[in-house]
Amino acid sequence: MIASVPEVSGVERSSKSSDDLRLALRAASMYHLEGATQAEIAKKLGISRPTAGRLVAKARALGLVTIEINVPEELQGTVHADIEADLEREFGLTEALVVPDVIDGTDTGYGSLGRSAAAMLSRRLESADVLGFTWGPETVAVARSLKTRGARCDRVVQLDGSMSSADYQTGVEYTLGRCAQYLQAKPVRLNAPLYADPATVTALQQDSVISRALQAGTEADVMMYGLGPVSTSTTLFEGSFIDLNILDELRHLGAVGEIGGRFFDLDGTPTGGSLPGRTVSVGLDAIRDCDRAILISGGIKKHQAILGALRGGFATVLVTDIESARWLMAHTKADSGACMNDQEGKVSK
Repeated sequence: MIASVPEVSGVERSSKSSDDLRLALRAASMYHLEGATQAEIAKKLGISRPTAGRLVAKARALGLVTIEINVPEELQGTVHADIEADLEREFGLTEALVVPDVIDGTDTGYGSLGRSAAAMLSRRLESADVLGFTWGPETVAVARSLKTRGARCDRVVQLDGSMSSADYQTGVEYTLGRCAQYLQAKPVRLNAPLYADPATVTALQQDSVISRALQAGTEADVMMYGLGPVSTSTTLFEGSFIDLNILDELRHLGAVGEIGGRFFDLDGTPTGGSLPGRTVSVGLDAIRDCDRAILISGGIKKHQAILGALRGGFATVLVTDIESARWLMAHTKADSGACMNDQEGKVSK
């Protein structure tokens, strides 16, 4: 941090006494260089605590303070604070975490995302919280990365049904059990299929046990989830939850991704079709309303799904890889440029 007295024009000099500048410079020096608190500054300078805070802020506004952040050489290429801040501003996120690794789309390729998400959970979880999760490789990676009991919550709840006619390992039991163990929480299972015929879904929603699990998930304080693309390489297709006919329908509807079996398009608008009335999971509205909704996803196959989820407001925290982050920002700038060109075209007409 560098503190300096700038050149002040005559008009500015007449409106700001040298004593004001001296106090602002002194307060800024104490705060940034000496590590003094606002209370200590107030006592030292004989002013109130609010005045001390205003002096520090004034020093920044007048250009008395210049702050430089230097990334150590050994961390070069692994810390991406600038693009994280860009993502937060662009999509209204509370926090973006960008990892340097390449995400290859395999179940074992989400390790770095899982580690970052697990570390973030330890900061954001509170002991009375209910943590909800959708099943998939991303949340399995988070569960696998929990190594200590440094954080805790009250309950861990499954947000989407997982039963299938195929012998497919969804990882839901591993995620639920390990999160409950390491977060010292009570597990809440959703013992239901992800998809069923509408009459069965209605009956399941009226079942006392299943309805309580869905209600707990809908009201969860924290939700973490991964994304599925619309392709034959998704876990839903591989697990025989959906077939080629459903995939064709989803593509026709413009779907680009899903959360808990519920699909949306590139603008984040839920798609219709035959699936919504057949789905047993927490709705997208509940995820949008959650103020700690954590999206964990990366890899080229999921770029459009990530963009759609962010545009839909389904996340307040994003954990992704650097290539996905760059793709997101590039497409955001491209979209902004296209909108400006459209507006200029309308004006010229």
